[in-house]
Amino acid sequence: MRTVTLEVRAPHDALAAFARAWSSGGRRTDARIAFASPELLWKVLTAKRWHLLKALCGAGPVSIREAARRAGRDVKAVHGDVTALLDAGILSRDARGRIVFPFDAVKVAFLLQAAS
Repeated sequence: MRTVTLEVRAPHDALAAFARAWSSGGRRTDARIAFASPELLWKVLTAKRWHLLKALCGAGPVSIREAARRAGRDVKAVHGDVTALLDAGILSRDARGRIVFPFDAVKVAFLLQAAS
């Protein structure tokens, strides 16, 4: 099962993790997409976009029209959400231009702690 972890990480921590992964010699690790703050994560991952990801989970490559049908939403609204998710690296396009969510599961991870 391929899982993507959406997490909150400071940019320098995300770059350090990338450098470690790059130097690992191509060993496969779970995919990770980092956001600089919880606010940014929630700005990108709205409730409607989360619902869209659930509809696309395991679907393979689909058109935006098919994604809208699966999510039960308007094509124009889904197009805007797809664009935001493509920009964030959560969705991608295949060679034919169809959208792809290549994961079977999504994990969201961040820590909320008391201010010091």
